[in-house]
Amino acid sequence: MIERERRYLVAELPDPLPVPRRIEQGYLTTGRVTVRVRRLDDRHILTVKTGSGRNRVEVERDLDATEFDELWAEATELRIAKRRHLIPIDGGLTAELDLFDGELAGRQVVEVEFDDDTTADAFVAPDWFGREVTEDRRYTNASLAQNGWPAD
Repeated sequence: MIERERRYLVAELPDPLPVPRRIEQGYLTTGRVTVRVRRLDDRHILTVKTGSGRNRVEVERDLDATEFDELWAEATELRIAKRRHLIPIDGGLTAELDLFDGELAGRQVVEVEFDDDTTADAFVAPDWFGREVTEDRRYTNASLAQNGWPAD
């Protein structure tokens, strides 16, 4: 499946924020192919991504708790934790606002996923979105887990 996503820094938090979902994820490999395990509330997910930038191949499948625990134990050095707020925006789209915890505490990124390239190309970000970083690999979750927040 092709994931079409645009990513932005956050200029200003919208108010009020909806109740967040808690996410913990660990990376087994990063690079051209990224493999991660994610705990999303009570769900466990294995994700494989290839490519970079706006359009990437993404394959996901659910894991049972034992499978997750075994893989999570292998991702000890490349982990992140965040709270994800799902915020409806114009055009029937959803902004996924991530507020990071742990070593990335205080950092914020917002992403929007699209069904097609035309919609992604035409997207006009709301005022509370900041600078677009879709093509800046330093702001991928895998890079943040590996290298920390970029020193712009």
